[in-house]
Amino acid sequence: MNRSPAPIVPKWHSPAEVAAILGYGLSKVKMKIATGELRSIKDGQYRRILPEWIDEYIQAQIDREEAA
Repeated sequence: MNRSPAPIVPKWHSPAEVAAILGYGLSKVKMKIATGELRSIKDGQYRRILPEWIDEYIQAQIDREEAA
């Protein structure tokens, strides 16, 4: 039996990957990072976003919508 290898699950994402995940444009993701709405860290010259930070951002959007 030939098993295919397990998919690699990234530990963090680039802003471009987050844009694709959220269905946003890259400039919108960069704006969310700049305003602090979406957490990120700097790794050398690159920005990286942890998957749980994406989840936190989504939950904050849901909470804001429900409070309105």
